[in-house]
Amino acid sequence: MAKYMLNASYSVEGTKGLIKDGGSARRAAVQKTIEGVGGRLECFYYTLGEPDAFAIVEVPDAVTIAAVSLAINATGGAHVATTVLLTPEQIDEAAKKTVSYRSPGA
Repeated sequence: MAKYMLNASYSVEGTKGLIKDGGSARRAAVQKTIEGVGGRLECFYYTLGEPDAFAIVEVPDAVTIAAVSLAINATGGAHVATTVLLTPEQIDEAAKKTVSYRSPGA
């Protein structure tokens, strides 16, 4: 499974819902969503500043996390930005691949 970091910034309405329902209820909602697509919530934290919260999740593939991101963003309660997370070993593997590239103006 692939790992992703979801960065969430709450809208005014989303913040009102967070105040009403509490932080642990939001974490439970995210966990239910991720488990519903065959994934796992690794961690969920709130921050002071941007973003308002982040979660690290494992899901089967990029299409699945795109669907999750679309579903969350469509509610209007929060804007979610998704970051792909790679292990050091995956970077080792990437560094061994041969890539042909020409920089602009070269």
